[in-house]
Amino acid sequence: MTLRLRYVAGVSPAKWLRVWADRRPDLPLESSRVEQDDQLVDLLAGDADVAFVRLPVEAEGLHAIELWEEAAVAVLSKDHPFADAEALTLDDLAADPLAPPQHDAAMTIELVAAGTGHAIVPQGVARLHHRRDVVAVPVTDAAPTRIALVWRVERDDADIQEFVGVVRGRTARSSRGELDEADETSPTTKGAAGAKAAKGSGSSAKGSKGGTGGKGGMGGASKSGGASKGRRGASARTGRAVRKRGGRGR
Repeated sequence: MTLRLRYVAGVSPAKWLRVWADRRPDLPLESSRVEQDDQLVDLLAGDADVAFVRLPVEAEGLHAIELWEEAAVAVLSKDHPFADAEALTLDDLAADPLAPPQHDAAMTIELVAAGTGHAIVPQGVARLHHRRDVVAVPVTDAAPTRIALVWRVERDDADIQEFVGVVRGRTARSSRGELDEADETSPTTKGAAGAKAAKGSGSSAKGSKGGTGGKGGMGGASKSGGASKGRRGASARTGRAVRKRGGRGR
């Protein structure tokens, strides 16, 4: 018997896998990475027991714990006019074309490297698919994505709750009741996951409202259009100077 875990691209579950292996050598944990479009496929089919996903997810009958937020970045080719920017806004990218979003995030970033446009992705996805011919620049007003741990209501048992405890930082000696009383937070929420997922432990990178859009969090946050001529590092819409890394705005 094994506990089957799926995790969306950009999430790194290694530390929890190590803790689980030490704590429950009797129940091996089998894990595999999935793309965002497929993040619930195995879980809903009964081929996975628990999953790290990006919210929101449209599915009934799931428990969910929201864990942390992840900032959005623009992935640009190395020779892009904004490649040296410290940070960007959606308006800065409004006139810049989007790379055609692909099912596989790595393929989308490959198209970015080929000069077809930019992509807006979660920071973890950009880090996972880092290449020498692209850069990732924070987009300050793009909405962050939220990572949650989800599992099926009918699969809620002692093994699942123990894994939930591992993810939330519960020690082997602490009880579920003690942790929940200390947090004053319900560990699960029923119904469509992501509407109001109970917040668990984890770092939070707050961001202001915007849009990430597109498949797998790719691209749709900024408005597409033809590349602006003679932009020279200023926002096509606002004309504001974009600050370069380690230097003045250009």
